[in-house]
Amino acid sequence: MSQKIVTRTTGLVDYKELETNILSSIREGRPLTGRDGALTPFIKRLLEASLEGEIENHLLAESEENNRRNGRNGKTLRTSAGSFELLTPRDREGSFEPQIVKKRQTSLHPELETKILSTFASGMSYRDIASHVEEIYDHKISAAEISSITDKLLPVINEWRSRPLQSVYPIVFMRPAAKGVDQNGRKEVLGFYLAESEGANFWLGVLNDLKERGVEDILIACVDGLKSFPAAINSVFPKAEVQLCIVHQIRNSLKYVSSKDVKVFMNDLKKIYRASSKEIAENYLLELEEKWGEKYPLVIRSWQNNWENLSGYFKYSGPVRKLIYTTNPIEGLHRQIRKFTKTKGSFTSTNALYKQVYCAIKKIEQKWIIALPNWALTMSQLGIFFPKSMSSNSRMS
Repeated sequence: MSQKIVTRTTGLVDYKELETNILSSIREGRPLTGRDGALTPFIKRLLEASLEGEIENHLLAESEENNRRNGRNGKTLRTSAGSFELLTPRDREGSFEPQIVKKRQTSLHPELETKILSTFASGMSYRDIASHVEEIYDHKISAAEISSITDKLLPVINEWRSRPLQSVYPIVFMRPAAKGVDQNGRKEVLGFYLAESEGANFWLGVLNDLKERGVEDILIACVDGLKSFPAAINSVFPKAEVQLCIVHQIRNSLKYVSSKDVKVFMNDLKKIYRASSKEIAENYLLELEEKWGEKYPLVIRSWQNNWENLSGYFKYSGPVRKLIYTTNPIEGLHRQIRKFTKTKGSFTSTNALYKQVYCAIKKIEQKWIIALPNWALTMSQLGIFFPKSMSSNSRMS
């Protein structure tokens, strides 16, 4: 049976002509594949010859004597060498099932969808993806087709967003995504969340989601100065330490300071947040109040009211302080995600946004393959301050 196919295929293809065309294309700098590629017409001939061999073998094996050829059906076939019209023979009884290119098969290269998903994941727009596919595969593809292909990510995204998490995360940064550092010192995006506003109710929902997915304890939650955020955290994880972002606190303070005072005021603030201990920092805070209290009472009051959650990092050594005093790690994640989403002027649906953000996160996480520096030192200190959590992976008391 296979001998007939080989014989017919060999008879239809002039390999000398193929060699001449390939050499000519190389000399003239023309592509071998894609639109007008030298290989494309020969692939068409090879496939059609194989199909002819298949139907001959099928008719010979048929018990129905009346069954015979009944013309050909044409369809556009996409291949890695380009697109072309493939003529598939058919039989009168409709019992012929071609194997090399099946009846409803329109693509000879299964990597096309993979390629589309890969280019989508790299942040390319639908228009750029369509141009890329047409250039490489000589196949026009619409935005609707690309969207349909990328919709295959949605079940994967839903599964990822609801996946079980570890029971204890030593450090978690939040807003609006949740980025954790696990007990091995490796970074992980725990989830991303969408809302029109980030009030206490929104964050309560985020925290409950983490708890439902298996998180029993967060040792240190690093957040910005959003009002009622610490209360929301402690309502779900009562013994978690909340560290407010020093950088956000400084930015918010300087909004209310006159430009002529900014330099001197900033130097006074540095004495506070760079102090070697909490006690020394509090002395500098008192000096700040004495010097600027009358002129900028709202700023001084903000530092005083938030001091409990601003000053937690002082009890740790330098490497741990550096990790938790700011939410820059989560801000950096946002900036990287925006690099992927900036190609989209707008998103037509929530799912469209989810697909792009998910792909961006998975791309970013590929670089998170090693533990944070000085992680052993960090864990040894956390083991002192959180002995029950670090020993049993949960705080039951």
